[in-house]
Amino acid sequence: MIWCLSSINLMESLMNAPFRPPLPLLDNDVLRTFVAIAETGNFSTAAEAVLRTPSAVSMQIKKLEDQLKTTLFLRDARSVTLTQHGEMLLSYARRMLALSNEAVSRFVMPELAGVVRLGAPDDIAERLLPKVLKSFGESFPGIMVDVTVDQSLLLKKRLDEQRLDLALINCATRPFVTVGEIIHSEKLVWAGAKCGTAHLRDPLPISVWEDGCVWRQDAISQLEKHKRPYRIAYASAHTMAQRAAVVSDLAIAPFPRSYLTDDMQVLGPKEGLPELISFDIRLLTSPQLSIPGKAVAESIREAFGSMIAAAA
Repeated sequence: MIWCLSSINLMESLMNAPFRPPLPLLDNDVLRTFVAIAETGNFSTAAEAVLRTPSAVSMQIKKLEDQLKTTLFLRDARSVTLTQHGEMLLSYARRMLALSNEAVSRFVMPELAGVVRLGAPDDIAERLLPKVLKSFGESFPGIMVDVTVDQSLLLKKRLDEQRLDLALINCATRPFVTVGEIIHSEKLVWAGAKCGTAHLRDPLPISVWEDGCVWRQDAISQLEKHKRPYRIAYASAHTMAQRAAVVSDLAIAPFPRSYLTDDMQVLGPKEGLPELISFDIRLLTSPQLSIPGKAVAESIREAFGSMIAAAA
């Protein structure tokens, strides 16, 4: 009896309560713009990413802030940063966009699902792959990419043994002259700390990868050819360790020119160091590459094409 009276009272309270309008629906296009601003820290850069004008982007964010009745960004003359509420929304926005992409792909691209096995050497896996795979995952949420990081020679072996579907490898003139598709070529240079002195020491301290790395082979070959005494101060397959040794001015290292940061400088003949080779980044694919694998390959080509265009 008590339960019945309580239920009746609750229903009467709800019926007599003032009308509450439904919560506003968040627009995925607006959320996409919001995420772009949060990731770039700049309205103009985000506008380019979402193919809108800066004024249109500003209007979208104002509408979103009005909907949520809160401030999402703190603005200054150079950049924008998320407020506490903005950080909270960012987590929801990423999940909502990912779920939307996944739902749409199930109907629009049902054949683009599965696992693709991709191999890459450490430098590419650190510098380039995260951005490529993030963009790919947003476009093809049904495809999972498993990445194996190893030396180029071992990656090619894995591909031949059908343990990988695709592989990105670093190549000099040997040993893969006619293998794979060239998607990028770059000059190898000596990298030293800005205003550093490591290159003045005798013997020369160098930081190189393990045996089998084409960069290591050429660097040592050139030093020996020019009779420059050296010692391997750092030997690691991880580019983070290589970079740390250079920036700390403990050694110099053979790096792609694009890999140098603001705290590094290019060293060459003026500092008594020999010229180094140019090298290719090649894409190797399995002869029986699946449709999801072909989508990954095309995404990699587009990413490197955009990188080359931006550098031109």
